[in-house]
Amino acid sequence: MMHLQFVPVHPVFAAEASAIDLRVVFDESTLTSIRKALDHYAVIVFRDQKMSNEEHLDFTQRLDGKLHTQTSLSVLTKNRFGNEAISDVANVDEKGQLMAADDRRRMGNVGNRLWHTDASFVDPPGRYSLLLGKVIPPVRADTEFVDMREAYDTLDPVVRESLEGLRVHHSIIHSRRLLGFEFSQAEQDRLKGATHPLVRTVGTSGRRALYLASHASHIIDWQLPEGRLLLRDLMEHATREHFIYRHIWRPDDLVIWDNRATMHRARPFADMTHRRELRRTTTLDITQTA
Repeated sequence: MMHLQFVPVHPVFAAEASAIDLRVVFDESTLTSIRKALDHYAVIVFRDQKMSNEEHLDFTQRLDGKLHTQTSLSVLTKNRFGNEAISDVANVDEKGQLMAADDRRRMGNVGNRLWHTDASFVDPPGRYSLLLGKVIPPVRADTEFVDMREAYDTLDPVVRESLEGLRVHHSIIHSRRLLGFEFSQAEQDRLKGATHPLVRTVGTSGRRALYLASHASHIIDWQLPEGRLLLRDLMEHATREHFIYRHIWRPDDLVIWDNRATMHRARPFADMTHRRELRRTTTLDITQTA
């Protein structure tokens, strides 16, 4: 077993791990310690992870098993790596050139600036995401995270009680249309969305968390305007400044987070000038708990 330490990087959640090469982590004891840390911190930063795509995929499966392959971009363009389990979070095309301003895949990436949780629009949804920084620009291009357990805990008790049992439909079509994105009928047929509890129990900690996102379209069995107003109110509460950890990327950073306990968003940068390439894997939450 490799001895790992985790140092908090935010007063509420998120931590940085001590030096380790995850490519050679095969023992269950170390993998279990990482899972326990994710249960506690929800977001963990691992520095200096020089992973190939194959090594990235292999470690992801050792950590948590089944991979998510129906990414939001997979309906927009062919994956340049030939594997939908590796999300190509980049502003370059298949030739490695900066994408044009009106490139449809670039527009899809712009949607990542909305607060979201990966794969909430499918069932089963996402559990862990592992985002690796391959090419980091010379300007800030941060990723922000919020702790949805703390957001839940700090709600008024009467509000918390009122949320129990509510279910929400999540749709990538809904979130992208907020930005004016259009989908063909074939794309709409493929991306039907999924329904999940508004409040979930996360991991082995037993903590409750709001399960929200820009993908959250409406509350089942509620009038549409009232449901959307409640979702908006909860999003505003959850994204207050003191809930936010902002990750400043370095080359070869690997950030792992629990989608059940967090939301995240990309921050804008001069993406028409500076190249940026990140690659993400996501696992599926096979054993869901409401």
